[in-house]
Formats: sequence, C-alpha cells, structure tokens
Amino acid sequence: MFTGIVEATGDVAAVEDTDEGRRIRVTAPFCDELEHGQSVAISGACLTVEAWDDESFELFLSEETLEKTYLDEVAVGDPVNLERALPADGRFDGHFVQGHVDGVAEVTAIEGTDGDDWTFGFSLPSSLAPYVVDKGSIAVDGISLTVAELRADDFSVAVIPATYELTTLSSKSVGDPVHIEVDVVAKYVERLTEGYR
Repeated sequence: MFTGIVEATGDVAAVEDTDEGRRIRVTAPFCDELEHGQSVAISGACLTVEAWDDESFELFLSEETLEKTYLDEVAVGDPVNLERALPADGRFDGHFVQGHVDGVAEVTAIEGTDGDDWTFGFSLPSSLAPYVVDKGSIAVDGISLTVAELRADDFSVAVIPATYELTTLSSKSVGDPVHIEVDVVAKYVERLTEGYR
C-alpha cells in the first residue's frame, strides 16, 4: 500500500530487454535502506526490488506490467517518481494507492499561474471515467492529486509548487504519457452494488 506522496525522484540508469520481460535500474537517494523483495512504486507502478547498490536498484517488469504501463517506453536518463510502501506504523497522508496502474493517459494541458500554482490537464480513458468524481482522489504517475474539474473525456488538477518541484511533473510536456490509478474505494463500491442494479 502506498499514499501517493512521492518520496523522491530518480533516473532510469539502465534498461535490459529479455524474452521474459524488461529489467530496469533506477537511481534513488534511499538505496542504503532497501531490502530484497521490498516494494517500490515507480511512477505509480508497484515493483519489487531484486538487487541494489549504494546508488541504484534493479527491478523486473513482467509482460503484464509492460502492457498496463508506459514503462516499456522509458529510456536511460528518464526521470521517475519513487515511493516506498507505507510501513504499518507510518503516517498516512495522500490517499490509498495500491500501485496497480489502471491505465495510461496523456498530459493535455499545462498552465502556470501568477501565484506559482500549476494546472495540469490529463486525458481520461472511457473505461476509467465511471470511477473518477469531481473533487475526488486520483493518482497520476503515483502522485496523490485531487480532481479539480471533471469533463467527459479529461480532467484537470491543481498542483502546488512543492508537488511540481518534487515530482516528475516539472519535466512533463503536453502529449507525454502518465499512469492513472483511480480511487480503489470506487471500485469496491461498484463491486458491492453490482447485484442491486
């Protein structure tokens, strides 16, 4: 379980494609605290640490992960958001984020304001639209955000300077892909009410 509060950003340091899938190595400031099998969200996708040294760690991306995410497109030097799983005694901020990417969208608009706040627009895949509500929580590239404005096929969020500076949003351009994870509560509500429709 994650919170969508990005801990740090890292860079893709190496990429290796194999018949089984893809391996990537990512730099991180917390490598000395990692353990084998630990979960780390890479731009919102929950992956497992397989090896590490003082500067970077290695992850395996299965075929399913590559199909559900844009991680099949990342290259050496690309920045990624990083968040380690929430410890049982940890402080909970953000919202419940599972690290299970629901789909890939793209940046549709980026606007700055005089107050240094930012507004980002993102496309909304039709399959995910029923789970997104105005002023509800959504994870974009692993970042816990609040839907500021919801339309039929896209939505916008307000981004404060700290979030802009501490995440990969500062390196995004219109047209870039992003991972979307809808609020898991919406999916459970749908499941529980299926028999009443």
